[in-house]
Amino acid sequence: MLYYLFEYLDKVYDVPGAGVFQFISFRAGMAVIFSLFISMITGRRIIRYLQKMQIGEVVRDLGIEGQEKKAGTPTMGGIIIISAIIIPALLFARLDNIYIILMLITTLWLGFIGFIDDYIKVFKKDKAGLQGRFKILGQVTLGIVVGATLYFHEAVVIREEVALPLEFETSAEVLALEEHDPTTATYIRESVKSTKTTIPFLKGNEFDYASILRFLGENYAFWAFLIFIPIVILIITAVSNGANITDGLDGLATGTSAIIGVTLGALAYVSGNIVFADYLNIMYIPYTGELVVFIAAFVGACIGFLWYNSYPAQVFMGDTGSLALGGIIAVFAISIRKELLIPVLCGIFFIENLSVVAQVTWFKITKKRFGQGRRLFLMAPLHHHFQLKGYHEAKIVQRFFIVGIILAVFTVITLKIR
Repeated sequence: MLYYLFEYLDKVYDVPGAGVFQFISFRAGMAVIFSLFISMITGRRIIRYLQKMQIGEVVRDLGIEGQEKKAGTPTMGGIIIISAIIIPALLFARLDNIYIILMLITTLWLGFIGFIDDYIKVFKKDKAGLQGRFKILGQVTLGIVVGATLYFHEAVVIREEVALPLEFETSAEVLALEEHDPTTATYIRESVKSTKTTIPFLKGNEFDYASILRFLGENYAFWAFLIFIPIVILIITAVSNGANITDGLDGLATGTSAIIGVTLGALAYVSGNIVFADYLNIMYIPYTGELVVFIAAFVGACIGFLWYNSYPAQVFMGDTGSLALGGIIAVFAISIRKELLIPVLCGIFFIENLSVVAQVTWFKITKKRFGQGRRLFLMAPLHHHFQLKGYHEAKIVQRFFIVGIILAVFTVITLKIR
């Protein structure tokens, strides 16, 4: 909203300094500041309100030392995170940008599903919460909306090759030329609809989902949505559930999400900047630079919430926050065509999810074969395994953070490892 106000003041009244809102870096910085303010300052009041309303966590007896102390800690703190993301995004992002619209829808939709789940647990005293099939239905619905929009919307395009003429020194000159002189195809290719994405380690660094359907003949690209949309659904469901599972130790999901958010912000910036895209030899995706403003608010919200969520936690985010965080990460990665990097970047979420699947699968196999189920881990997800091995909760979280940072750095350098 403020973007349009200051754009008006700059163009109509030539107000000094109003033009600074044209810069993504400035608006991203303001989004971080505002999200930190909202999550840290107003977060305290929300926590007090949750305590007053006795909206406390219902803790399962897992046999882990110190687990009982968490009982009664205010939950549904994801409201703080969502507020700290939505408000700065509305203030500083361009609301006519299709990617920003999708991110806002994702945040509110999954936050609402998580809120219902927490409400059932807290107020209905049902530890199971919202039935799994309804959660999946909500995630699948979102996946269809996101996948269809990214596939069919006219503004969602890529430029496969960007070759800058030597006489142009700034991206502003190139963009101006591109907008006013369409005959410059010698330098910049025309925007095209594509289902290409970034794939690590391969020389071309790109993979086209449509290529899976080559067996259909010459018009195989027309049916690419049959592959693309299910993949989007799968990624959104997997990552949002992965974040939900990871949210088992104080600050773990919050801090891990912040690390992932910083990395996604860097990838969005270079993918949406014509100069950096050319330098790194990666696909240039017009209009995705605006996503930097949104992810800045996301990171600020996570860090601000971590102030209260770090050990010993004063508030838990609940499914209201964890489902939204995972969904935001998934949709953001898909939007900038980096979703195939998720197993690396979101390695913590991935291994936590995998540990649960492996534990359940192995238990069923061994029970069928030997009559008694056996376990790969002392307890799943993986963070509980380390707790039962005697590691302190804070140490586990800090070490997971270190691993998360290593994975984030490795994700970035995969852009050049081919």
